[in-house]
Order: sequence, then C-alpha cells, then structure tokens
Amino acid sequence: MKFQLKQIAIGATLALGALMAQAADPIKIGAVLSVTGPAAFLGDPELKTLQMYVEDLNKKGGVLGRQLELVHYDDGSDANKANGFTKRLIDNDKVDVVIGGTTTGATMSMVPLVMKAEVPFISLAGAVVITEPVKKWVFKTPHTDRMAAEKVFEDMKKRNLTKVALLSETSGFGQSGKKETEAVAAKYGITLVANETYGPKDTDMSPQLTKIKNTAGVQAVFVFGLGQGPAIVTKNYKQLGVNLPLYQSHGVASDEFLKLAGPAAEGVRLPSPAQLIPEQLPASDPQKPVVAAYDLAYKTRYKSDVSTFGGYAYDALMLTVDAMKRANGTDKAKVRDALEATKGFVATSGTFNMSATDHMGLNLTAFRLLEVKDGKWSLLQQ
Repeated sequence: MKFQLKQIAIGATLALGALMAQAADPIKIGAVLSVTGPAAFLGDPELKTLQMYVEDLNKKGGVLGRQLELVHYDDGSDANKANGFTKRLIDNDKVDVVIGGTTTGATMSMVPLVMKAEVPFISLAGAVVITEPVKKWVFKTPHTDRMAAEKVFEDMKKRNLTKVALLSETSGFGQSGKKETEAVAAKYGITLVANETYGPKDTDMSPQLTKIKNTAGVQAVFVFGLGQGPAIVTKNYKQLGVNLPLYQSHGVASDEFLKLAGPAAEGVRLPSPAQLIPEQLPASDPQKPVVAAYDLAYKTRYKSDVSTFGGYAYDALMLTVDAMKRANGTDKAKVRDALEATKGFVATSGTFNMSATDHMGLNLTAFRLLEVKDGKWSLLQQ
C-alpha cells in the first residue's frame, strides 16, 4: 500500500512538473514579413510594431503567465520565400500562430500551408480573396480593396464625378484592386472610361497618364497600388499638368507617401484607417485612445512616423492575445474559434466583429476619407 501511494505521489509530482514546464514554455508568435524589397514600405513598420509590443507584453508578465517569443523571417517581398519561411515556422519552429503575409501575393502563398497544418493565421494584406471565400484558419486585419474602391466612389458620387480613369499596379494587390474596382463601379453610377496598368518596379508612368489625359470625358483618376509606385504616379501627374481630382487607395496610407510624393500630393484623397489622424478624431470616437497610444508608443520608440501598416500588425497581435485569453491557452482550434467569435474589439483599423462568414470583421465605417492639405493628412467631414 505504501509503495502504491509512493508511486501515485511520484506520478502526481511528475504530472505537475510537466504542467508547470508547459506553462513556462513561451507562446510562439510566427511572422513572415516583407522587411526588405519593394514592399519594405509596409513590412518594416510591421516588424517594428510586433517587436515593440511583444517586448511590452513580456515586461507586463506575458500572456496567461507565459512569455511571448516572436519568431520572424523577412521574405524580401518575394512570395516564394514567404511560402518557404511559413513551412519553417510550422515544421521547425512549432509556432502557435502565424502573423504576416505583408502582401497579397505572400499571403496567398502561405494560405495552403496554414490550412493544411491547422494553424491560426492573421494576414496583413488587403485583397478580398484572402478571406472571401472564408477559409477556416485564415483571418485578416486590413480593410479590403473592395471597401477602398467603395469609399472612393462614395466621395466621387458626392462630387458628381462619374467618368473615371483607373490606373492600377500589376502586383497582387493592384490586380485585385482593379478587379474589385471594376466590379463595384456601376453600383455607384461610375463609368471607367480609361483603364491602364503599371509594373511595381516602373519608374515613370507618364505614358499611361498621357493616355488618360487625352481620353475624352475623364473627370477623375483613381490609382490602385502600394509602395513607391503611387508616389511616382502622383509626381508624374503634376509634371504633366493633369488638373483632375486624384484619388489613391489605402495602399499608400502612410506618412512615407507624403515624403515620396512631396508637394505633388497636395489635394490627393484616399481612404485610410484612423491611425494617420489620431489628433483629429473627436474625443467621443472609441478608436481615439487606441490610435493615440499606438502613435505615441511608436514615435517614442523609433523616432519615426507611424503608418497604418504597422497598425495592421498591432491589430493582429492584439487580436491573437485577446483570443488566447478567451481560449484560456494556445490550443490552436480553440484560439481559431475565439478569433472567429471576436466582437466589439476596438483596434487601430476599426472595431472588429468577426463571425463564421466574416474573417475580417470590419465595415465601411472603419475607413476615414483623408485629403492632403499643406503637406499633411486632413480628415474630411463625412
């Protein structure tokens, strides 16, 4: 009897030790981001944001009594590399969740791997295809390209601009943006009278803009791209003396765009998350404290301007942490279920309300319409 009791005691001690060891194991947050290459404009602030907030959460005791460990790779803006690094995160690093896919191309190369491995994945890219149709393990934080087109067309309609020229980038983001813009134009009474494209590495878009300028009846121009391309378009636009309203997508919602485009950006309008204008939000806006805190933390830490892209990473991390707390652990299926059940979660991109049929959880009110005035972002009354 004594021997049996001793064996039970030893077994219980070992089990308790195993549980304590498991509890002490870090929660592994995997990330694949475009920190270098053409999309570094987006990926660099994403990585800096994740590093800053993982460090901050760990100083406060971690999550569920466990420290966070950020395991990140730079895909160099190459979708094939994103696929390889995702495989490494799942097979070798054994991460609990994956954040990333800075671009749509990178994200879509990662999707089959996370789906097969059944690992919760939060994308930082914009295209509708990421979450439509719904993929069980895939979520996203940025607004979709369709929403961007709709927000722009809403404003054009108010200004009686019905004949529009579209200039889109041939990247995954631009191609999807073009498709979604074409799909919703008629809904807003918009006719696309010109439809041109440019490559993500092009350094002069004057030929396309000259064609647009010479197209009869054009009342406004809508550019769908990200990174440096849209800034080049904006400069070329000014150089060619095109005197029509110019709209950009949320792919350039960053102070970096203002620097790259310079004075040529004056008057440009675009849809953006609230992150670019925290000080212009009314005190009653539920997002104001969130975006103001992120703005202050990022500027204090990195002595550089904030971008909405960093905000997407902040949202992804905080949604993950919130889901893990509600799941009371890192069981992947439970975390996935908790993400899908997210309701009323206020973040930098808007208030997230996810469901089994919506793995983004944002509506059109999450977008603000901004205009460049005196070289700065200005919130238009909506």
